[in-house]
Amino acid sequence: MISKTMEEALNKQINEEMFSAYLYLSMAAYFEEIGLKGFSNWMRVQYQEETFHAMKMYDYLLSRGGSVKLHAIAEPQKEWNSPLEVFKATLEHEKHITKCINDLVDIAEKERDRATFNFLQWYIDEQVEEEANDEEIIRKLELIKDNPNALFMLDRELASRVFNEPTTKE
Repeated sequence: MISKTMEEALNKQINEEMFSAYLYLSMAAYFEEIGLKGFSNWMRVQYQEETFHAMKMYDYLLSRGGSVKLHAIAEPQKEWNSPLEVFKATLEHEKHITKCINDLVDIAEKERDRATFNFLQWYIDEQVEEEANDEEIIRKLELIKDNPNALFMLDRELASRVFNEPTTKE
């Protein structure tokens, strides 16, 4: 049985993950509207990943005898000034999610909840990957500057990204 403190924290994180999905879907729409379908695809895959993260936590909480309490999802930003601005916002958001996951780990340690502590290790690894992906695209966009040909080449590269549901123990 999971503690009420841990249950509340996981429910809060489910909301954070669903907001992340919603934010990335908004970013996908922005890219679609400005004609960067590859960037839009990248964000749609990100949307799928974040939904997977939320549902993985949802299923875990139920498996531990907890109650899932879904909260309203905040409205995400809709407009940006450039692809670089979008990815800088993405990186800042992922840093926020990393902090949230680290806070969950702290709660699991305080509650002496070894199962949840172990479960959260997957999310820690995932956040390292998320931030690295964003940083790589930011570096490319900074190199591109105002070169439309290079932007379209990056758009083509990002169009090839697909969602592969991770295989995990949980």
